[in-house]
Amino acid sequence: MLAGPSGSGKSRLADRLGLPVLRLDDFYRNGDEPGLPQLEMGVVDWDHPGTWNRDRATRAVESLCAHGVARVPRYSIPHSRREGEQEIDLRGAAYFVAEGIFAPEIVPDLRARGLLADAICLRHHRLVTFWRRLSRDLREHRKPPLVLVLRGLLLLRTEPAIIRRATTAGCVPLTPPRAERRLRRLVGR
Repeated sequence: MLAGPSGSGKSRLADRLGLPVLRLDDFYRNGDEPGLPQLEMGVVDWDHPGTWNRDRATRAVESLCAHGVARVPRYSIPHSRREGEQEIDLRGAAYFVAEGIFAPEIVPDLRARGLLADAICLRHHRLVTFWRRLSRDLREHRKPPLVLVLRGLLLLRTEPAIIRRATTAGCVPLTPPRAERRLRRLVGR
């Protein structure tokens, strides 16, 4: 399980490991769903766990662990909605990576059920994470630029709390290079 603030490098590390990847961000709720948490600026707070379908994400992890296959949503962050489904097939792989900002939400349950090999929270200096997140979000046109800047400043301020919550949930805080070494030892790569 790879957790960490938005922009910390979870997807990049997951891809470098060469294992099947379950993108937990694909379990966001549609942006027009009633009752989603809002920021003071009047937009959905996509960093609040209430915007995420925890139960469906947990079932996908369980299915991959038990059967090696799972049907999962394909989510468009720029459009704030699911745009179909896809199948993830482990094809016999002994391990897979589940990564996303809400990973800590399910770490305790998965650990208690013996479904978790490791849980890591990626961390950098806050300004590095801020810059990486803003650059990525602008490049990918994830939201309007002003929203991205304001949201980025909010996340810059709250990043220590995000890492504390992940650590409290059972994730080990590591820089991406240390996390990669640890995970490669675990999976024998």
